[in-house]
Amino acid sequence: MPSMNPIDAREADILKLAASEPDVVQLRKHLRDIVEGTAFRGSHRSGQFLSYIVEQAITGNFESLKERVIGVELFGRSPSYDTGEDAIVRVTASDVRKRLLQHYGQYGSASPFRISLPLGSYIPEIAHEHSVESVRGIETTPEPGPVAHSGPATSKSESPAVQDALIAAPIGSQLESVHRVGVNRRLGLVLGALALTLNLGLWGLFWLRRGVGSAAVSELPWSAIFNPAHPTHLITSDPGIVNVQELTGTQLSVSDYANHRFIPEPNGLTPDEIRFSHILLGGDSSSAAAVDTPIAVGIANLARNSASRLDVHAARSIRFADLKTDDNFIFLGSPRSDPWVALFNDQLDFQFAFDKTSRQEFIRNVRPRQNELPAYYPTAQGWATGQSYGIVALVQNPDQEGHVLLLAGASGEGTEAAGKLVTDLPRLSQILKSCGMDSPRRPWH
Repeated sequence: MPSMNPIDAREADILKLAASEPDVVQLRKHLRDIVEGTAFRGSHRSGQFLSYIVEQAITGNFESLKERVIGVELFGRSPSYDTGEDAIVRVTASDVRKRLLQHYGQYGSASPFRISLPLGSYIPEIAHEHSVESVRGIETTPEPGPVAHSGPATSKSESPAVQDALIAAPIGSQLESVHRVGVNRRLGLVLGALALTLNLGLWGLFWLRRGVGSAAVSELPWSAIFNPAHPTHLITSDPGIVNVQELTGTQLSVSDYANHRFIPEPNGLTPDEIRFSHILLGGDSSSAAAVDTPIAVGIANLARNSASRLDVHAARSIRFADLKTDDNFIFLGSPRSDPWVALFNDQLDFQFAFDKTSRQEFIRNVRPRQNELPAYYPTAQGWATGQSYGIVALVQNPDQEGHVLLLAGASGEGTEAAGKLVTDLPRLSQILKSCGMDSPRRPWH
């Protein structure tokens, strides 16, 4: 007799739990504690998403847990919206997975339930304390019990890296050794690079069909960034680094990042935090791809029209020595998601800073002018409704002849907005003129 597939088994487990009213009451309390906790703080949309999928699951509405239905019912999208272009459901799901790992990394040993969201599915996996071994550290040995379900095949929009380490609940029993995680992390980087390359190709076809990038690139910043005599290097952001900093409550320096010391002060972390950090470093990069890929494709089309060479690199793959050249560079993301950006912070009037109290990145106005605020805090964390801020800055590469273009936001939304602005040449030209910045002076931001 064929065995039950993972999704059917997950649904059966949820329906069994839902049949017990006391368990449902406890689960809803646990869910409320998660959404109101520190891991989901500042991400109202991710909290709404988690509450929605859990409530739909325990009421048996599994047909509602599909990308299009969620987009329509939760995010107010049109029933005919293009899920290929609008990735809000996939991006939010990726953020929820990250935040669940962060929550259980801090409070897992005291949690009566484990809620996880397997890759490639929007049906949560809910494990009760009766079938979950609490995470107590590296020496924990799980008691005999039900085997965690394997997840479904990874969707085309999400990286399969470390899938085995992320989809099973309980979390403690499915964490691998540090060696295995290291292999998965390296595999994740390779797969992430391949995914970005494929996405660039697909987005390139889409942009070419729409004729994007057909305008001239004779104005700043592109007249400085594109030079046929030297290649331009586009450096994408590193979402794993953001996740580790959020989990550990630390701020990673560019020196530590350059030397691949991604987990700061490991002696001050618990064994679980160390293992979760290794998992996050090689984990799901779909949220970054949703922001970085369209920007990279738009820039690639502009580079082609200027007969310039554009190379794309992951932030984690470059070194200090790679910057000692007269080539030009484009960095995507803030210092928290791309630590290399901190090298140019001193040249900016609008500098990135981190608020330890609210645990969020913001933009500090070093020399406020009339009607300008001294600081700009994003209110649209996790793709929620609100305001987001970003910078577009053209600066000199210190001690080199080349230039550096920074497209960075205090949140993913801010980076996305900066990228859309600079690749929309008519709009960019209009804004530069309105700000009196259309003359060829450098640097500007």
